[in-house]
Amino acid sequence: MARRERPLSPHLQVYRPQITSVLSITHRLTGVALAGGMLILTYWLTSATYGADAFAAAQAVIGSWVGQVVLWGLLFSLYYHLANGIRHLMWDAGSGFDLPSVRRTGILVVLFAVAMTASTIGCAYFVIGG
Repeated sequence: MARRERPLSPHLQVYRPQITSVLSITHRLTGVALAGGMLILTYWLTSATYGADAFAAAQAVIGSWVGQVVLWGLLFSLYYHLANGIRHLMWDAGSGFDLPSVRRTGILVVLFAVAMTASTIGCAYFVIGG
């Protein structure tokens, strides 16, 4: 029997990124980031149980500029994952599958996440004066 040459599956470089694939990958990445954020939250809460010195060290790490950027990213991840989860619930209910709705809701998810992240950071720095 002659061996047939089968086509190889196209690589990612062949495809142009689509909004659905980009948002799906981002949803998964934000889920992983939120799991990492839970580790940071656990570290912060646990440090409080070990005394003032341990808590001050945790506060110094989280309060540094790197820690603040990580917290901002986690905040964006939280809002993005929330909004995209609601979008998926709409899909589970059977609505929003047409391409214009998919694009519109995808853009709304990103805009919501950016706006809520910016407003939360703005409110937090306004209240604490930092």
